[in-house]
Amino acid sequence: MYKINKMALRNEGKTEGGVSPKAMAKGYWILLLLRLVAFSATTSATIVMALNKETKSFVIATIGSTPITATITAKFHHTPAFVFFVIVNGMASFHNLLMIAVDILGPDFDYKGMRLALIAILDVMTLALASAGDGAATFMADLGRNGNSHARWDKICDKFHTYCNHGGGALIASFIGIILMLVITVMSIVKLLKSNRVNHSVLP
Repeated sequence: MYKINKMALRNEGKTEGGVSPKAMAKGYWILLLLRLVAFSATTSATIVMALNKETKSFVIATIGSTPITATITAKFHHTPAFVFFVIVNGMASFHNLLMIAVDILGPDFDYKGMRLALIAILDVMTLALASAGDGAATFMADLGRNGNSHARWDKICDKFHTYCNHGGGALIASFIGIILMLVITVMSIVKLLKSNRVNHSVLP
């Protein structure tokens, strides 16, 4: 038989996390909305970058009055950093979609109270991976736009305008998703801490 302390009595009528049902419902819908927007942002970034390519013809020589042209295509998979970007944003999209399903299922998808802890851990891991992918892609995007005179690497964005613009749009969408995922991660950790505080308020 359990003995309830004073804090537990003050929490009477409250739900998971020690908050009122109304506040919990509001927090649930805010978190769900943030996940939906983050999912949309990372999915857009994945699709735009994965489909990003541009083909152009350049004059490389002239024989007499006849120009010799070469056709070059710029694609995202030519750069490993962009491939990594597509992979981690795809993973982030799948993660948010999975967490939306878990949030909807709620306690039905719980095992010994581990649901909140698992969500928080997966949120942190996904945020770390997405941040790494965005950092690598941003470095390569800056190199493509400005080049590097010290290493004698030429810029390419003065030649492949559409390719660079689409890549920049994918980066912006992904950074929006990362910011939202950071907020979601903080909310997940706070929710877990509140749940643990309420659980410890019931003493054997």
